[in-house]
Amino acid sequence: MAQPTGQALHPDVSAMREKWPPEKDETMKDSEARAASGVAAEARLRPRLSRRKTLLAPGCASLAASGVAAFLIFGPLTVGVCSATDAPSEPAKSVALLNVQFLNDHEDLEPTTSAERARIALIASVFKAQVEASGRYQFVSLPADAASKIAAGPEVGACGGCEFGYGKALGADYAAWIVVQKVSDLILNINVYMADVAAKKVAFVHSVDIRGDTDESWTRGITYLVKNYLLPAP
Repeated sequence: MAQPTGQALHPDVSAMREKWPPEKDETMKDSEARAASGVAAEARLRPRLSRRKTLLAPGCASLAASGVAAFLIFGPLTVGVCSATDAPSEPAKSVALLNVQFLNDHEDLEPTTSAERARIALIASVFKAQVEASGRYQFVSLPADAASKIAAGPEVGACGGCEFGYGKALGADYAAWIVVQKVSDLILNINVYMADVAAKKVAFVHSVDIRGDTDESWTRGITYLVKNYLLPAP
């Protein structure tokens, strides 16, 4: 039996196209044209969209950068919450500096000098100025008659609680006193006491050693004690 030829297996496409109705061919041409038109339109639109994104991108980056900068400068915004700095500060406590005592361990051999007596007034002045500068305390005045009474009585701190009576009479919250002990011309120590008048107890006591019996060593010693122990930074 003879086999079919290749032409029979693959009919001529051009011949088949001749048999298609003309209107069908026109319909396909219209569809192809619309598809091509849509692709072209999309191609024209895409650069515009890309350009729009490019134009908007710097603005968005600027807004984001501004937001980060605002957060770093102002921190997170909180509505209706007061910060700690808005809270009213406590009123300063009143203090009565009763006296500055000078204990010379070798008074019989080396009597107290006029320079050392002047340093007693100097250390009292430095102490009051530095403590009041903190805003936590204010000193009450010590009338001359009260000062004379304190000087004539037993040593403050070793008088069975007389410091509380003095502080109360002066209307102070705290009674304070300073003791400077001279061991030698080279070795001295400064002691500061503060007593709570209402509670009738010593609220603060601290001592620092100094080297040298000079205005500078006394000033530096009391300054160091106040700054690092009585009024340490928070």
